[in-house]
Amino acid sequence: MKKLWLIPTMMVSSIAPVFAQSSITLYGIVDTGVEYISHANAAGDSLFRMPAITGSLPSRWGLRGVEDLGGGLKAVFQLENGFNIRGGDLGQGGRLFGRQAWVGLASNYGTFSFGRQYTMTYIALLENDVMGPAIYSLGSLDAYVPNARSDNTVAYKGTFSGVTIGATYSFGRDSAGTGNSPGQGTCAGSVAGDFQQCKQWSAMLKYDINHFGAVVTYDQQRGGTNAAANFFDGVATTPLTSSGDKDTRIQANVYVSYAGAKVSGGWLGRWVEPGNDAVASVRSDIYYLGAQYFVTPAFIVDGAVYRVLNAQHDTRATLGTVRTTYLLSKATALYAQLGYLGNSAHARYAVSSGGAGATPAAGANQTGAMVGMRHLF
Repeated sequence: MKKLWLIPTMMVSSIAPVFAQSSITLYGIVDTGVEYISHANAAGDSLFRMPAITGSLPSRWGLRGVEDLGGGLKAVFQLENGFNIRGGDLGQGGRLFGRQAWVGLASNYGTFSFGRQYTMTYIALLENDVMGPAIYSLGSLDAYVPNARSDNTVAYKGTFSGVTIGATYSFGRDSAGTGNSPGQGTCAGSVAGDFQQCKQWSAMLKYDINHFGAVVTYDQQRGGTNAAANFFDGVATTPLTSSGDKDTRIQANVYVSYAGAKVSGGWLGRWVEPGNDAVASVRSDIYYLGAQYFVTPAFIVDGAVYRVLNAQHDTRATLGTVRTTYLLSKATALYAQLGYLGNSAHARYAVSSGGAGATPAAGANQTGAMVGMRHLF
């Protein structure tokens, strides 16, 4: 991380001069590689490509700023742009700062922030799941999770003696109308006379001590014009065009770490409940277990197994993945990841979360392999 330090700014009032220290950090991740996928279409053909979205971590650059206002109070902001290395194009529907764009106040009592922000679903899994948003991971079975963010959001997060509490509330999760995350359609919200349309809220309770942590989150989205719910299993999306329609996720996760090893496991439950009784509700459950081990300070091996069940769609799948990472320096790493996904007879889950265009035929299994390079700055 390179810090661009701004000179102290003197604010003059009629009483006395006030001095505030400010700083801005420029940071980023550049990550890409080459991927192979078997049975990448209905005909069973294989595919070689540079994935559009992610390798080990999605590429981005951003600005993070803080100003000390005195008395333990700070003004903070973050602007984060997502982009795709293979073509240099913008992510998140072409938004300039599609990953994050917020401003807030921070103190010993936590941080209040306003703008486009991550939900608590994303924050919890980022800190607890050993695979994170890697190309073969939880995002292959539910693409919302590594893209869980919302527009028009008020957020709070604070940590007290190892206990972290957080919450977000969005007045309209997709104000740009470009698709807030995969499989949701568009849902601008903030409609006069329909307060609930496209609203979203999330909450988190997290506990961390030495070598152990646990987290529980709740995340609910309301429907609206052009909104939808996709279970990423090949079954047609469920329209959620009414503010009475609900798309809810609940997760629980625990991890244990000791002597260079970390083991984490959890559950992610999802309920899609249309307000129209003529449209059936749908539920899915994802269970996962993962482990990470530092063989040496520069060589890391991690892997996980995920199992998804959807009784209403009669779709099931199991994803197993393993990854090795070699740190050339604190900033640069080489990695290789292998994934295998087994679908049930009616399921069309895809092994790769690296972009569209690699969905297998119903019941077909897939193998994915990727070698890549990541640089942090």
